[in-house]
Amino acid sequence: MDRKSYVGMILIFAVLMAFYWINKPNEEQRIKWQTYHDSLARVEALKNDSIRLAQQKQEENTVVADDSAALAARNAKYGLFSSAASGESEMITLENQKIKLVFSSKGARVYSVEIKDYKDQQGRDVKLFDGDENVFGFHFIHNNRNFYTNDLYFSASSVTLDADSTQHLNFTIPAGDGSLTYCYSLKNDSYDLDFDIESRGLGDAVSVNGAAIELDWNINMLAQEKGHKSEGMWSGVYYRYNDGDVEELGATGNQNEEVNLSLDWVAFKDQYFSSVLVAKNNFAGARLNSEAHAENDSIIKHVEASLGVKFNFYQDSKASFQFLFVPNYYYTLESYEGLDLTELLPLGWGIFGWVNEYFIIPVFKYLEMIFDNYGLIILLLTIIIKTVLMPLMYSSYKSQAKMRVLKPQVDEINAKIPETDPMKRQQETMKLYQKAGVSPMGGCLPLLIQMPILLAAFRFFPAAIELRGQSFLWADDLATYDSILDLPFSIPFYGNHVSLFCLLMTVVTIISTKMNMSSQNSSAMPGMSFMTYVMPIMFLFILNDYPAGLTYYYFVSTLITVLSTTFIKAFLIDDKAILAQLEANKKKPMKKSKWAQKMDELMKEQQKLNKK
Repeated sequence: MDRKSYVGMILIFAVLMAFYWINKPNEEQRIKWQTYHDSLARVEALKNDSIRLAQQKQEENTVVADDSAALAARNAKYGLFSSAASGESEMITLENQKIKLVFSSKGARVYSVEIKDYKDQQGRDVKLFDGDENVFGFHFIHNNRNFYTNDLYFSASSVTLDADSTQHLNFTIPAGDGSLTYCYSLKNDSYDLDFDIESRGLGDAVSVNGAAIELDWNINMLAQEKGHKSEGMWSGVYYRYNDGDVEELGATGNQNEEVNLSLDWVAFKDQYFSSVLVAKNNFAGARLNSEAHAENDSIIKHVEASLGVKFNFYQDSKASFQFLFVPNYYYTLESYEGLDLTELLPLGWGIFGWVNEYFIIPVFKYLEMIFDNYGLIILLLTIIIKTVLMPLMYSSYKSQAKMRVLKPQVDEINAKIPETDPMKRQQETMKLYQKAGVSPMGGCLPLLIQMPILLAAFRFFPAAIELRGQSFLWADDLATYDSILDLPFSIPFYGNHVSLFCLLMTVVTIISTKMNMSSQNSSAMPGMSFMTYVMPIMFLFILNDYPAGLTYYYFVSTLITVLSTTFIKAFLIDDKAILAQLEANKKKPMKKSKWAQKMDELMKEQQKLNKK
């Protein structure tokens, strides 16, 4: 751009400024102009306010009309229960020295349960269940519509206290001249919650399908323990028939069952705690369901029970129940007489349960009264058991020694008789044993007699709530596995941690197996040598997730067996003396037992058949 262009632009700008200055309004003109515009703005604002007020009035009239229509529609739909069809949930708490219960006015149900004096893995009071996803409600029909009390809003009364410190809480739905009421009573220093449902004046308005009203009770069982897999294995749905038999819905996987007989109670049980619903007049059948959750979930299982309750709305009626939110402690469960709640404990069937009930549990309880260290209690319990079994152990080892000293003579028989005649070999070997006074089963029978105690312990320790939260040595909690090393990966069938007690148990078991194999004639069954070493390795994988109290018991028990065997071999068993005694037995007149005579006859018949 040249100089002339710059001069032209400057002149144009100067002219424009001069024009603006000449035509600029004075102060009087400016005030008049501002006043004019303010007036226009006020007029516009008044106009908008009028429009807004008119719209608001119209909306209010519409809302009133809509509310009236909605109220009429709700009354037509819900009838006498229209006031309970909507509302806000109110939370009310009842608690005593043992449990804390939170109730929701929506459904008038127990919303959450905490058991005091027991902590979860985060150090908080154990919660059996908590939250809106849990269900407790009855089904009935009114105004041609299915009602579900779990969805209705009840009015809560004030909590009252009677002379024996029992707390009472009522939830009511008024329905015309009648009412539906839930009555809860929490006893002092107890795990019991009494529950009644009462109907008044509802005979003309309410009906049910059939002779029973259906009660739905569903909860999410919360994970309490470190070992999710082990906890899930001992959790499930239990129920008791009116004739006294207690049954369990399968603990593994997803299970369901329909029961058409009367039931006394239904229980949702996890490893160490149970929620039990007892019907004072029995349940008229049930549909039960259990769904397992993934190992990384905070929920062990979702469990459901649809229960038939005998209830007649055609007259003023009342049905009574009792909730029991209890720890699975044997003597606590036993205190509920006539309910057989001890069956919730997986103590084993038949003789295994008897060993636990009449021997291990009483001895354990007695030791608890003297000692407060549960590692020491388990050690003393093991010593007592091994002391009781010591005569059997000695008898078994002595029988093995007899078989061992006769092995050279058995080898001579096998050398004389060809392998093509195994029946002849067996017959001559049995004659040798009979002359010497040796029973081939002598070493096995004592071991078989010990098995009930070993298997009873396998059931007792995972069920012993006494061990929960009790530490010993490196184990923080004897009721779950003792991990000394958490692995960054998971080994199939083993897990992602190393349990030291389980590892020690395996090592000592292998040592014990080696000692037993060296003292027996294993040539008769070559495959058994391999299998006996495989079993301890299998149990290493199986028991890695089991409670440390169990693997500690097996470790101590097997170690005592190793030490006892070493002592017996060194000081109580003399192979030369045993052989001399057996040789002396051969010289005595031999009287065959009926069993031996029968065996001889069978062998002779078999030989005749072989010749033919």
